[in-house]
Amino acid sequence: MPVAPTTEPEAAVPAEPNRSLWKTLLTPRWLGLLALALAIAAVMSVLGVWQLDVYRSKTAAKTAERTAAAPVALQSLFPIDAGLPSKAVGRRVTVTGTWGPATDQLYISDRRLGDRNGFWVVTPVLLDTSGSGAGDGGTTNPSGAVMVVRGWVPSATDPAAKPPTGQVQLVGAIVASEAQDASGDDTEGRILQSLRIPTIVHLVDYRIYDAFVVMSSSTPAPATLAPTVVPPPAPPTDHAGLRNVAYAFQWWIFAAFTLWMWTRMLQDAHRTPTRPESPPTPA
Repeated sequence: MPVAPTTEPEAAVPAEPNRSLWKTLLTPRWLGLLALALAIAAVMSVLGVWQLDVYRSKTAAKTAERTAAAPVALQSLFPIDAGLPSKAVGRRVTVTGTWGPATDQLYISDRRLGDRNGFWVVTPVLLDTSGSGAGDGGTTNPSGAVMVVRGWVPSATDPAAKPPTGQVQLVGAIVASEAQDASGDDTEGRILQSLRIPTIVHLVDYRIYDAFVVMSSSTPAPATLAPTVVPPPAPPTDHAGLRNVAYAFQWWIFAAFTLWMWTRMLQDAHRTPTRPESPPTPA
């Protein structure tokens, strides 16, 4: 009686036990894919750097635009009772008023001009803060003031630091208070270590703006002996074009993802066993 041939199930082909990842990598196919992945990642990285340069360019242009704008009246930017808005820092302003009392003049120590150390001379300018009343047709509010950095002197006793008097109209740049605390300074000598409104507000008997003005010119012009005009500190950076920063990080993430995908594909190909060729099945 003929016996039907039995069909044996095909046995699974075990993976090569000593197969090296380098053996898979060093094949023309995977070397070519690596070159392609590196090229794509490089292009994406360059695009990210380009987006970052665009952000820096926009930021520099916006900051320069703020400092180059035509001067406006100080009172038009923010009121005396309000805090200093960030958009006002670095703006050029005009100030019209009267020089304050000589006893209210201050000096800020440890200020360099070139290779010399000295003092900034800070003098108040009393402002006319006239306004309209609610029901009496008009009243005049108590005078306020703004502290003006007139310039630099080598010592607090220099004759050029003599406080001016009379009416003045000046142009300058707005700067904010410095971070260093000056509450423990020797205020009796009117010498402070930092330029801070919270410290100065307790040394005068009138309201003052929450900002300083670094003077660049004045009318009438300063006397022959006058502090040396100093440039204002660099204004804070206007962070324009933050969307470009997001684009830059997006491109860099894409570049990293491209290399990660190539690595995953290589590992999957390495773990896949190589099936040996089976002999032809006889009829």
